[in-house]
Amino acid sequence: MTTITPAPAEPEEPRPVLHVPVRAVGTAFALRLFKQRDGSRCAVAFTSATALTMLLGPAQRSVRLAEPALRALAAPLGTTTLIIDPQLVAPPVAARTAVRTSRAAGHAAPRFPALQPQR
Repeated sequence: MTTITPAPAEPEEPRPVLHVPVRAVGTAFALRLFKQRDGSRCAVAFTSATALTMLLGPAQRSVRLAEPALRALAAPLGTTTLIIDPQLVAPPVAARTAVRTSRAAGHAAPRFPALQPQR
């Protein structure tokens, strides 16, 4: 006797594939976690490779995962927050307009205190 299983009342919607930033660890990849404003860690994912590249740059490696897989990877790390398509929230960088004159060269040159050689 053959049993026929009825089709579900609503067809299951396919789960979207997310683009998740990772970092290289030897020959493997590890999930890249981020910090929120309050200091807590979170996982991020993007709905397109273009969105990921626009925010994190073209050198950022990524893998494609469904949301349940991403949550399963983040949970053992103590991270339960997932942000999809985050936006940059850093304050704008103030342009440095002061130019100091180099005494040795006799011409104006920009000075970057963090990049000064140690004496």
